[in-house]
Amino acid sequence: MEDNYKLAKWLSGELSEAELHAFEKTPDFKTYEKIAIYSSQMEAPSFDENKLYEEVIAAKKKNTRVISMHQTWWFRVAAIFLVFLGLTYFYNTSIAITESAVYGEFNTFKLPDNSQVVLNAGSEIDYNKWNWDNHRQLQLSGEAYFRVAKGKKFEVQTNLGKVTVLGTQFNVKARKNRFDVTCYEGRVKVNYQKQQLVITKGQRVSFKDGILLNTPNSMALQPEWTSKELAFVDEHLSAILEEMERQYNCTFEYADINNSQLFTGTIPANNIDQGLQVLATIYHVKFKKTTNNKISLEFVDVEK
Repeated sequence: MEDNYKLAKWLSGELSEAELHAFEKTPDFKTYEKIAIYSSQMEAPSFDENKLYEEVIAAKKKNTRVISMHQTWWFRVAAIFLVFLGLTYFYNTSIAITESAVYGEFNTFKLPDNSQVVLNAGSEIDYNKWNWDNHRQLQLSGEAYFRVAKGKKFEVQTNLGKVTVLGTQFNVKARKNRFDVTCYEGRVKVNYQKQQLVITKGQRVSFKDGILLNTPNSMALQPEWTSKELAFVDEHLSAILEEMERQYNCTFEYADINNSQLFTGTIPANNIDQGLQVLATIYHVKFKKTTNNKISLEFVDVEK
């Protein structure tokens, strides 16, 4: 109750300098401040002041009740507090929510309709809870596996393309100039630039630099990375190293890579030594751990 009292005084500008200083140090002050700023930008509907005044004057006077200044002040506090509660609800339901997965970790969470999302390392999703059942749309940066609950249209927007489904399971990966979508159940519509494709269970579609790649279908029941394996299809070494950095939470140090050999296969995502051994065999490179999370890479001249 004491917190609500101070909140109401702050909203009405009645806190003393000392009280204001103490209030600004409370854990929830930043949230209160955002709501106050947001509410100050809202415009109230216009009304006819003269007409309202005439209606008040013309109204019949009834029994007059004297209300003390103390009561009036508490009514004012209560009104401000109710407005604040309404703005708080609006703020919590309309402001975008961000879910992210840091390097070396996954993030599993549910959307308001109980659709399940698994975010791969180094990925982020933004969505809005407000009216979610009628507007199921989110923004993805990176890679995520979706198990979508049945309902209205579900859209995943990325900086490279858009994926649209109703209720299904699929994986979306948007990294730099590479866009991959794999369907594990149901049907998925993929929009990439001016192209539109529909894929079904087991099918995969991949684009790179605006070009549709000829990638094989997937026999997996769900993305390999959810089972601690990194699966690549026609990927360059630079892209493989970047993905390994996300999974192992490490940094590779190397000069420009001139090797254009493409790799298709899997690399363990939970054993860095085995992963490095796979790359050393395929690309003829040497790895040296310089610190706990930094690894230098050197190409070996096989002709010597």
